[in-house]
Amino acid sequence: MAEVQKHPQSPMGHYPEEEAVERRTLRDYYIILRERIWIALPIALIVAVSMGYYQARETPMYETRATMQFEKPETVVTTQGVVDPYIRGEADLNTALTVLSSQRLRTKVAESLPPEQVKILQRPSLKRQPPGQVVRPPENVESLLGTVIVEPGRNSYVISVIVRHEDPEAAAIVANAYTNQYMRSVMGDLGGKNDDALGFLGERAKELEKQSKADETRLQAYMKEHNLVSLDKSMDMVSSGLLAINTNLNTNRLGLLNLENLVNQIETYKKENRPLLEIAYIAAHASVPTLRIQLAQLQQNYSLLNERYLERHPKLVDAANQINVTQGQLDRAIETAIADLNAGVASSRQNVKTLEEEYAKQEQQAFRLRQLGVDFGDLQSKASTSKLNYLSILDRLNQTTTTKILEKVPLHILDRATIPGGPYSPNISRIIRSSIGVGVVLFLGIALGLSFLDDRVKSAWDVESFIGVNLLGIIPSLNGVKEDERHTLVLDNSQAPGVEAFLSVYSAAKITSKLDFPKSILITSTIPGEGKTLVSSNFAGSFARHGKRTLLIDCDLRRPMLHRHFKQQNAAGLIPWFEAGASLDGDLTRDLQLGITKVGENLSLLTSGGRSKTPTELLENPVFGQLLERLKKYYDLVVVDSPPMGAVTDSQLIAERVDEVIYVCRFNRAYRKHIKLYIKALKHGKNDVLGIVLNGLSPRRIEYYSNYRYYRSYKKYYGAQT
Repeated sequence: MAEVQKHPQSPMGHYPEEEAVERRTLRDYYIILRERIWIALPIALIVAVSMGYYQARETPMYETRATMQFEKPETVVTTQGVVDPYIRGEADLNTALTVLSSQRLRTKVAESLPPEQVKILQRPSLKRQPPGQVVRPPENVESLLGTVIVEPGRNSYVISVIVRHEDPEAAAIVANAYTNQYMRSVMGDLGGKNDDALGFLGERAKELEKQSKADETRLQAYMKEHNLVSLDKSMDMVSSGLLAINTNLNTNRLGLLNLENLVNQIETYKKENRPLLEIAYIAAHASVPTLRIQLAQLQQNYSLLNERYLERHPKLVDAANQINVTQGQLDRAIETAIADLNAGVASSRQNVKTLEEEYAKQEQQAFRLRQLGVDFGDLQSKASTSKLNYLSILDRLNQTTTTKILEKVPLHILDRATIPGGPYSPNISRIIRSSIGVGVVLFLGIALGLSFLDDRVKSAWDVESFIGVNLLGIIPSLNGVKEDERHTLVLDNSQAPGVEAFLSVYSAAKITSKLDFPKSILITSTIPGEGKTLVSSNFAGSFARHGKRTLLIDCDLRRPMLHRHFKQQNAAGLIPWFEAGASLDGDLTRDLQLGITKVGENLSLLTSGGRSKTPTELLENPVFGQLLERLKKYYDLVVVDSPPMGAVTDSQLIAERVDEVIYVCRFNRAYRKHIKLYIKALKHGKNDVLGIVLNGLSPRRIEYYSNYRYYRSYKKYYGAQT
């Protein structure tokens, strides 16, 4: 059989230390994010929301574009002196782009804009002016043109003029003005400056075009201002509404009249003392018919009984009572019918009033539309006339003798700029995406960054891989257990959730330990408040519960606590015994100075006997070590509860006198580097460190860590057995 290859061991039986390399799974990162979610998430949300808020508050910018296309050259010009208008290379295209981007063309565009279009360009700046300030015409129109970008189409003869402006209509005006001015300059170069006819017709066509657009714009603005889809449709809608309301109003008025007549009839019957049941409405209302039938039957029954019995006979009395009760119910039913009738009258009156008010509103709307019809017709007539004049002059321009010259123009407008429907900046969807991305990155970065900066013990990996010590067990948080019951959970055989955890520490300590009984174990920690006294008490109780004679010693001479948890006096103990001469003669379990007290089955307690500001005088004395050795003759296990190693040096002095050490770490409390330093000091002191007990975890954290912990513990155990 092949031999199993083992790692070389140190003289104390420890494996040589290896450098800890952190290997984390997705589960570990999930735990990291979950533990720091209330720190990382608010910061990430604040930053992401703030960034999105400030980006969304940027001034809205609108973008539109107009495109022009150069004709593809089809002929080869060889005659010297002929002007070739076509684009035949990259140099020609770059020249056209430079002209479009030039300050000269920008100036021409600014000069060509009519006053009404300049006012449109000026609207964004007017919004920023304080209210009440006098509006003055702009001194520099060029500053109102916005941003103009000229872009060539990829692998094509198309040029795009892109304009970005705070006003959507202004952006379209500037883009179209740029294309018009560039077309005019190209035509001027080809046709010559003295071509008066062509120039006049062209200028006139442009003026009429602008006039037509202006009239159409005013018409559209008027319709938008007065919320008119079209005047005819609006009138039809109002007329239909009036007809429907009038029909409904007449119906409700007729119903109200019927109800009021019925009320008057009831009042008349009451005045004349006539029976109300003669009124058809009351006779047929709700339970009235049923009660009338019942009353008639009861009266008939009473008549039959009256013939057979005397007046005082019980059956006659009972029948009379039933008649009275039914008559009362019938009277109340009649009153209910009258009340329902009055409520119906009030509701009907309210409906009539509401319909009358709505009818009045619709009448006012109809009057308003008739008044608007005059202005609307005037604006519509002007827009139609302007469009007809523009089309007429355009047709005249096409019929002039300058057709040959126009045919030589190698450029035409492909698409005119339109008014954009919405701003391109700020882009809300892009802002949301970028804010979410920044938030996620910040959340992950902060959470993971804090995990790398945070050196406190949080997981089984911190104990077993980084510190390099066995994890004996995980103790849950005992906040749900009473304070005076926590230290005797195992001893009292309690059913609290933490009992199984302490018993698992007991089992792990037995498996890990290489020493047989009797022996002594020191339980310490790094800083105060990590639960070493809690672990000491229940650890000793676990061995006592399993039949081992156990002694628990309170060696925290500066701040003793065990006597309180076990409800004992602290008059006798280590300090009085040492001050009385530290005698080791006789039966130490009966020594009055030591005062060892039995606090449970197989469990005894040796208290401190008071407090000491200089306990090192006792702990450094050889008699203390001799005391521990003598006590092992009476007990199978001596558990020593000591002060934290990070607070005082008492634990190191005690560690020199004991056989094994158990280290207690509270979750998210002590730093890993400090624990590793103190563990290293204990190992150098020739102590066998059984492992670390991780204390104070919530049940959910224990659930996260448990699978990993048991896997590592069992792997080490079975690996050691192999």
